[in-house]
Formats: sequence, C-alpha cells, structure tokens
Amino acid sequence: MKNKPYPLKFTPPWEKNAGFGRKHTSCTRNHTKIIANPGIVMKVLRRKKIIMFLAYFLLVALTMLNLANYKWTKEPQQCNQPVQGVNFQSRSDIRYLYKAPQVKKRQLVYVLTTWRSGSSFFGELFNQNPDVFFLYEPMWHIWQKLYPGDAVSLQGAARDMLSSLYRCDFSVFQLYNSPGGKNITSLGLFGAAINKVICSYPFCSSYRKDVVGMVDEKVCRKCPPQSLQMLEEECLKYNTIVIKGVRILDVNVLAPLMEDPSLNLKVIHLVRDPRAVANSRIKSRHGLIRENLQVVRSRDPKLRRVPFVDPNHKMNKKDGSDYHSIGAMEVICEQTSRTLKTALHPPNWFKGKYMTVRYEDLVENPVKTVRNVYRFVNLSANHEIEVFAMNMTTGPNASTKPFIVSSRNATQAVSAWRTVLSYQQIRQVEEYCQHAMSLLGYLRVRTAGEAKDLSRPLLTVPKI
Repeated sequence: MKNKPYPLKFTPPWEKNAGFGRKHTSCTRNHTKIIANPGIVMKVLRRKKIIMFLAYFLLVALTMLNLANYKWTKEPQQCNQPVQGVNFQSRSDIRYLYKAPQVKKRQLVYVLTTWRSGSSFFGELFNQNPDVFFLYEPMWHIWQKLYPGDAVSLQGAARDMLSSLYRCDFSVFQLYNSPGGKNITSLGLFGAAINKVICSYPFCSSYRKDVVGMVDEKVCRKCPPQSLQMLEEECLKYNTIVIKGVRILDVNVLAPLMEDPSLNLKVIHLVRDPRAVANSRIKSRHGLIRENLQVVRSRDPKLRRVPFVDPNHKMNKKDGSDYHSIGAMEVICEQTSRTLKTALHPPNWFKGKYMTVRYEDLVENPVKTVRNVYRFVNLSANHEIEVFAMNMTTGPNASTKPFIVSSRNATQAVSAWRTVLSYQQIRQVEEYCQHAMSLLGYLRVRTAGEAKDLSRPLLTVPKI
C-alpha cells in the first residue's frame, strides 16, 4: 500500500500556530511582565548609572594620582622652599635605591704674588695645614730651563704646568729636566727641603704632617728620595691643593683654568706696598739677578723712560744692580694693574674665585686674616695654625736672611723702606706703580721728609 503524501499546510507567521505544525510560543509574555512593573526598570537603570559614575570617578582619581607622582619624581624640588609634613619617597622611582654617594670636589688654590711680597711666610700658612697638599714655586723649573726667555713669553708654559699639577700629574717636571739627566725625584723639586708633605710620612720619618712646625732644611735633605709617581699617588689623597708662585704675572693668564668646569680653582692675590717690594728686591739682588733680567726684558722697548737721577750722586756698580731691581717693578706693577682692572669689572669666570690679601693687613692682624683666607678656600683654621701665624709675625728683630722664613718683627719690616730707599728711588717706583698703588690703598709721599716720618700712615682703605 502506497503511502499517502503528508499534506503540508503553510501558515503565515503572523497567524497563530504558525510553523510546521508546531504551536508557536510567543515571547511577549516576559516583556509584558516587565512593562507591567516600571519600578524594576527604574531600579536597574539607577544601579547602572551608579556603577558607571563610580567607575568614571575611580578612573579620574587614578589618572590624577599618576600625574601627581610623575610631577614629583621628574621635576626638581626647590631647596629654598621646605616641604611641610612628613617626608616620603615614591616607590615608583627606584633611582634612589641606587644613588651613588656624592664625592667632595677637590679645592684648588693658586697664590698669585710677586717676589719679596711676604709670599714665603704666606705659603707656610698652607704648608703647615695637615689637610693641604702644598707646592712651592714649581714654575722655577721652567724659568731655569728656558733662560734667558723673558717673563711674559713664559706665561703660557707656566699655565700648562699648573694645569698638569692640579691634576696630580707630575710628569711635566721631566720636560724641563737636563738632557741625559737622571729622573727627577721628590727631593729634586724646587723647595722640596721645606715642603711638609715631602719631609713627612710616608716619604720621610723626620716629621709628621699633622704637627705644626717649621721644617729644618738640613734634616729634610737627608730623607730618601722618592719617585714622582709616589708623589702623584699622595697628591690624589688630598682634597685641597695649594700652589704658591711668583712667575704668573697676571690673573688673566689663568682664565682657561678658572673657566674649566673640571677644576675648582680659586686665586688668592697677595700684594704688598711696591716701595717695600723694591727695597726688598734691592736687599736680595744677588739672589734675583736672573729673575730681574728676565722681567726687565719684558718691558716695552717703545716707551721712553726718564730715570730720576740725583745730580749730586755718582753712579757705581751697585746702582746698576739697583736699576734692574727697580726697573723690574715697571713690568710687575703693569701686570698687577691688569689683574686689578679685572677684579674691578669681573667677568663670569672670575666672580667668587678671587680674593685680595694685603701683606700689611696680614702682619697687623694675622689671626683675622688667616680665618678669612681659610674660609675663602673652605678650610678651617685650628688653634695651632693661628698661634703659628702670631709667632711668625711677632719676632724680636727683622730677618737678616731674605730667603729664609723665620719669626720676625713684621711691623718693623713693613715700614723699613721709608728709611732705606732714597727719595729718587721712591719717586721712580711710585711713577711705575701709581695705578696699582691707588687701587690697593697705598698713599704716595710728596717729600723726602714725609717718607721718613714714620708717624704718618701711608695706608688707606683699598678699592678692591
């Protein structure tokens, strides 16, 4: 029996029971229930709004905190505005965990002065300090090797030597050694026999660097010579290096070193009444013959000079030596005037790095001057150093040996030139040095009697 085909009945979807014979289930029942309860709809919408608002507020808050943390860690804080409250450190900036300790920058000092200005005594104030590595006249080697070069032409070589020495590189001394000569040792440096570093441990057992007191030159010469490499290693241990020299004539020569960011160089300009300097140069003329000639060679040959000659005085050999001693004052005072002009109108590289010290003020009030000088170069003057300065300026007599540092009556030495120099010599020095004298507070004399009147002071307030 053949099967009869099953009749398909198509029902449009918009009619009830549409489909393939199945009963269509309507979904309108739930919508009707919800719509019938509008309170449920409002409750759901209210919850969604609250959740969205909280999420937005949380996002804004997190963003603001992140920006505040970024600003705190990236922008430098002002030191002059103290932070209120408890100090804290952001945990997000881990650089503080690995911050290297700050190393104290080495203080470099150059004592700028000229011959016979009391610089040997002034240098001892640093030589005696246990925290100072001191060098005495290292440029002497240049002048001896390059003699008879004039003083001005040797300025560049002297500056280059200083640049090496301030970096504790002492190989520069070998450049000015004699051809085929032995290597220079610690005792081969000029002034080594009175240097507290070279005459003390670890170079020598004769003295201790931490004990204030003059070094006996004869004792120090018996110390064993040490290599310059050992001296370099000792130099690197010190935070303060002081070099005293008379062969840099103008502070502007040191401008490249004072501008160098890798060097922390300060200059102390020690000055003295030019008439007293001239008198001391004449007194020690036999020890300064070569230096006087080198300085005099630097004079401008185009200038016409009229010497102040006493018609009643006959010229002799001594007067020739005195002529070179006083003639050198022309170059010295001219270069000093250049330094003082720079001090009056200081450029940026000069500001805060220069100090003038008058020798007369030093011997009149040594303790106050030492404290001011030490403060300028970031040192502390202890009681032993102050007592040493007092004892060295209150000796019973004037010194009879011009190149030996000893206790002396410094007040007497300050005014000795007034009774020793002739009036013609005084006038000649004042003519050469009138500009420098005016800026430094040294008064000129108008008559011979005025010069010899010791009750009349010739010092006034300096303009520098």
